[in-house]
Amino acid sequence: MELYEKNGNVLYILNILKKYSDEEHMLSVAEIKRKIKEIYNVEIDERTIRRNINLLKYKLDYDISTREENKKGYYINRDPDTDFEPGEIRAIIDTFSYANYIVPSVAKEIITKCKNMQNVYENEKLKNYKIYSNDTKTDNMEVIKNIEDISEAINVSKKIKFEYWKYGMDRKLEKVIVSNPKVSPYAIVYDKQQFYLIAIKEGQAGFYHYRIDRIKNLKILEEKITIKKTEKEIRSFAESSVEVFGGDKKEIECICSNFLLDTIFDQFGRNITIIKNDNHTFILKVDANPMGFKMWAMRNIDCVEVLKPESLRTEMKEIIKKAEKKYSK
Repeated sequence: MELYEKNGNVLYILNILKKYSDEEHMLSVAEIKRKIKEIYNVEIDERTIRRNINLLKYKLDYDISTREENKKGYYINRDPDTDFEPGEIRAIIDTFSYANYIVPSVAKEIITKCKNMQNVYENEKLKNYKIYSNDTKTDNMEVIKNIEDISEAINVSKKIKFEYWKYGMDRKLEKVIVSNPKVSPYAIVYDKQQFYLIAIKEGQAGFYHYRIDRIKNLKILEEKITIKKTEKEIRSFAESSVEVFGGDKKEIECICSNFLLDTIFDQFGRNITIIKNDNHTFILKVDANPMGFKMWAMRNIDCVEVLKPESLRTEMKEIIKKAEKKYSK
């Protein structure tokens, strides 16, 4: 046991420096010794501590500031190539706290791992961290594994098979399998807090979207993907998928209220044409999938008037007429 403790000296010291030191909280050799005794119940003499700090600094390239350099004590600097900044950790924590595609228990595990990468002083700033969000998270425990397996299948160019479930009135996945497709996977895309699989269904030629949080019991098959798609083709499909409806793009023209401008950039990116119409509106021209654009336009019906193509404008009129009948009763 004593041999293991001696071999572990350098790790005890490294862990103490990572967890309990920074530029504002420098440690003396005596403090490092006391912390090791307190946490690991191991006695290390001060000369051994100094020798191991030199090993970490000069042989293993850890950026450790020493008492000889700063005249105060020892602390370890964050490695810009491997260590996250506090703001980056907070961004990761926020992302997993509010993401719909991950179950709460898994989100908590990931958040705990993120906190373990920080020192105690940075974590102190997060002690009152609270999540304020709607209860919209999935209850599918397989999402993260699905992402791993799909990525692996894409990497080795193999087909996959899975059960595609549907949501019920209670907002949970029902025990109803909508389909059990065999597909060739090509990419994973992220849209509005959800991950989607871009794939080609067996026997088909065109791309499909599948919500990854609705995929269960996924299996990687031995069959190789036979339909080759270029990165340009995959990107074009992903970029055309407004509201995650893929397919052929058409030039769409509409009049929009000015306060939709930020939303439009978020939705369609910057590869669009905007022309001032009057003091309150502008004309938007964009290449997009008509079905997806229709869903977006209906959600902003009081702020959007579709001009072209005529077929989409006519379809919008019919939807509005039917809606008017419902609300006129």
